[in-house]
Formats: sequence, structure tokens, C-alpha cells
Amino acid sequence: MAYGGAAGHDAGGHDEEREPIGRAAPGGGTTVVPGGTILAEPAWRPSPRAKVLWMLSPLLGWLIVLIAELIWVFTDDADRTAQLVTIVITLVLAALHVVIAPMWRYAVHRWEVTAEAVYTRTGWITQESRVAPITRIQTVDTHRGPLERVLGLATVTVTTASSAGAVRIPALDLPVAEQTVQRLTVIAAAHQGDAT
Repeated sequence: MAYGGAAGHDAGGHDEEREPIGRAAPGGGTTVVPGGTILAEPAWRPSPRAKVLWMLSPLLGWLIVLIAELIWVFTDDADRTAQLVTIVITLVLAALHVVIAPMWRYAVHRWEVTAEAVYTRTGWITQESRVAPITRIQTVDTHRGPLERVLGLATVTVTTASSAGAVRIPALDLPVAEQTVQRLTVIAAAHQGDAT
């Protein structure tokens, strides 16, 4: 992945590439507030396969619930109305969680790395925006669960000297995650060299 350069859409699901410092403001120039904080949302999306990951993750739990309800139906014929209502409610909630929520999360999730900070926006019902200054980075790691490995995805975790905890960039294509870790390592090392 190239950082900075012409606008476009790459294979990693990123809407566009931007210069690492500042943002294009409507009418020209850049929108940067004192201290280098950007006002616009982070530019890049997770991988398009994130939707599949976020669908499969809760699916197993809902299948277990549905199987338990079906066992109840086949072993207890006392109240078919209650059983039917329970199964319908389960199917509706499962559809919301397995189909709608991943699409919504994909629409919300954004991330970006600049020379000054790591920016993320995550969530679906409750949304969180985080800014981790490069100077506060302590470690950068990748994590790949079983589903992520099958889908060729990885999560980048940026640990900082912050009481808010690590910043996570979930569901990136593996090459994008590896390049992000490499880039953050180089930027953080440069900032440490500047501080000495």
C-alpha cells in the first residue's frame, strides 16, 4: 500500500490515499488544528472481507441458540406457541446481528496512519474515535484469529502510553497489516530519534 499520493480505491478497501499530514479542505488548503490533530474522519476502511468476518463471528453463537431451541421443540410439545415465538424472535435477532450489524460496522469503521498519529473510528451502536500520537507508541503487534487466518485478515494493535488502552485496527488484509506495522515502526523510530 502506498501512503500518500493520488486519490483512488485500492484492493485493501481504502477509499483513497492521502498525504500523511493534513487534509484537503473544501476550497483548497488543509484542515489541521494546532498540535497536528485532523478534523476529518480517518480515510481508510478495513478490508471488504471484514463484513464476512463480522458475519461469521456471531453466527456460531446464534446457531448454538437455535439448535438448543429446536431440541426444546422436539423434546417438549407442551406449548408450541411459546416455542414458535421464541424461534421467530431468535431468527430476527440473529439476522440483525449476523447480516445488518456487519454492514453497519463496515460503514462506520475507519483508520488512518499519518506521520503524527494513528486515527481510528470503530463500533456500530456505540462508536469510538481514537487518536494515538506517534510519540506515545510503545509497541505495534498483529493478531490473527482462526477466522482471520482463513479470510487472509489481521488486526493491528498499537499499544501506547495511554490509560485508554491499545488502539486496534481490525480486519485489515494481511499485506496491508504487515505494511502498516512496518510503517508505524519506522515512523515511531524516527520520532524517538528526534526526541534524543
